[in-house]
Amino acid sequence: MDTGLDDAVHPELQSLRSQLRGILQDMANFGPTVSKPPILDTSFDHGRPEGEKENANAAPHESVSGLRALRDAVRRDLDVLEKFLDDPRCASLPPLSTNAPYLIAVWNEVLLATPPVVAIWRTYYDSQHVRSASKRRSQKPPGVKVDVVVDNGRRWVRVYTTKNSRMLAEFGEIDSYMTDSEDGSDEESGDHGSSLASASFDNSILKAGRALIKAAQENPLPGTNEPPAVTMRLTRLEPSPSDPKDHDPRIAETIDELKKMGIDVQLGEREVSSVSRPTTHPPKHIPRYEPTLHINLDLSILIALVSDITHAPLPKSPEEAEARFVPPPQYREWKKKRIEMTEGVDAAAYLEGWKADEGLGVHSRALSNQALQEMAKGLIQDIHDHLRALAGPSSTPGFPPVEFWTTPDAWDRFLRIVLSRIGGTNEKRRAQALFHPVADPAMTREEAEESYWRDSRYPRGFLPLLPIKIFPASEPEPGLQPPSHAYGEGGQAERQPLSPFFRQLAGTCRRILAQETTSPSGTSTPSLEEPSHSTPKSARDIGEMNVDMIPRAAVTKVNPRLTVHTMQSMLWGTVRGWTTLTANKASVKAILKEIKAAREAGTERYDYEFQETGGEAGDEVEKAVLWVVDPRSLAEGMRSDLNGSSSSS
Repeated sequence: MDTGLDDAVHPELQSLRSQLRGILQDMANFGPTVSKPPILDTSFDHGRPEGEKENANAAPHESVSGLRALRDAVRRDLDVLEKFLDDPRCASLPPLSTNAPYLIAVWNEVLLATPPVVAIWRTYYDSQHVRSASKRRSQKPPGVKVDVVVDNGRRWVRVYTTKNSRMLAEFGEIDSYMTDSEDGSDEESGDHGSSLASASFDNSILKAGRALIKAAQENPLPGTNEPPAVTMRLTRLEPSPSDPKDHDPRIAETIDELKKMGIDVQLGEREVSSVSRPTTHPPKHIPRYEPTLHINLDLSILIALVSDITHAPLPKSPEEAEARFVPPPQYREWKKKRIEMTEGVDAAAYLEGWKADEGLGVHSRALSNQALQEMAKGLIQDIHDHLRALAGPSSTPGFPPVEFWTTPDAWDRFLRIVLSRIGGTNEKRRAQALFHPVADPAMTREEAEESYWRDSRYPRGFLPLLPIKIFPASEPEPGLQPPSHAYGEGGQAERQPLSPFFRQLAGTCRRILAQETTSPSGTSTPSLEEPSHSTPKSARDIGEMNVDMIPRAAVTKVNPRLTVHTMQSMLWGTVRGWTTLTANKASVKAILKEIKAAREAGTERYDYEFQETGGEAGDEVEKAVLWVVDPRSLAEGMRSDLNGSSSSS
């Protein structure tokens, strides 16, 4: 852009401005160096307006942590430079102090990094200091900043733009301090050799190097004791400058000391060619994710499929959604009895007006939020639309031949939860209908369809859910591995290559399940091989069910956010090559974290990448390994407008 400014006016600042402009353009085209896993996410973030979901200035494929912060910093510095250089008086003003050289150096490290780039501007903390700070309830201690985390976390890069003049000034301060402390001793000879050899030789660069090494040792690669390698990029520090005034042997000594610490020291700016710049267009062959015809359902989605929130008429306003879940007196009385049973009568009397109401209030708000999400995007409508689209325009009229499956443990826990006092009358009826061949063998398919869709806002048979089939065992055979190609999908999807992520997720699930598990309640989980002996299956069992009869789910030692039944569900889906539908966002985040840790540790080598199978950009279709939706809780018993008629006794 021609500003009309004379090239001789602040040429360095004009060059920096040009580079910052180029960086902003590059950032707009900077894509992730590792493809995102094939997860179909149709959840709705109610807390953000629709127009704010994607920042118009954000990179379309932004996935590197810290990239937004770097871009904002570049934009701020560019704005300051633009304002200064646009001032007609700038030629008579001294050069502006700017952080641009540092920002440019950091961006060059991003462009030339060993992929994948994990993070930009990440701060690491000393775990011991963090623990002591938390005990004192004080602020988090200052950490060690790393400019770019590269090579999948295996290397940290820190950029310093310190000049020789700054180091000379620092050395002068050190010499002055040493002279004062020695009280005029004869050791001050003007020769720096004595201070080089002394134990007191130190400076800000060496302190930063030691802090980086210590932080790296405190933050080893996940699953290992190996610390990340550390690189210090000293862009403007010269051990042998051309101007003798800028020379001091302690600069070279500083660099040598850093190397002795094990730090990779790099001097000077990195040259960025056009080859290393991001492409000028979004990458092609970015797939569109779609589910398989066979859908694996985990516990969270089974509950969502019978929830009152999923089927009831939608609230007409947010106010109505909030008012719908003010707990009725019957529910409050039941809650009081629960507190008496678990914490005693005195505790119930004390907590009735505080903890009980507080807990009910939190629960009511959560249900209201779920109702708002349902207003924006109905769960069953969402599932219907995605599965109906699999039929394609050339298909015969009707729904494609979809099947729904679940694990024995998910089925067992689902019925225990719903048929207890937690589920409402309609929710219990839907639960039995979903599994009518085992829950009520006398019920016909037609009767089950009528029972499930009764009082739903959806028409009968809107989604071919019934009956949900159950896998033959808690876990698949050890030798069963995910297929490399899709099967049973029909049409163009048949024999389509499946993402390597199926195999990677299966391996991670098996690794977690192979380790010891522990139950939060201290008791073992009931045998899943005999669900028919312990699972409530019919209305006859409802009166005997109690919330206290539901054992807490066994959690894994690897990660307390991952339960055994969740790992079993994901494992079954992956080995069959089927999409697993879940409303458990926390578990999805946790398993992705475990996969990333295993990959960084080198224990698993699978990388999920875009399938380069031809076609135009946006035409690629890939089968989703996971399908994430918003949760829907059992809510009928919390309805304030049903007069308790749907609450369990």
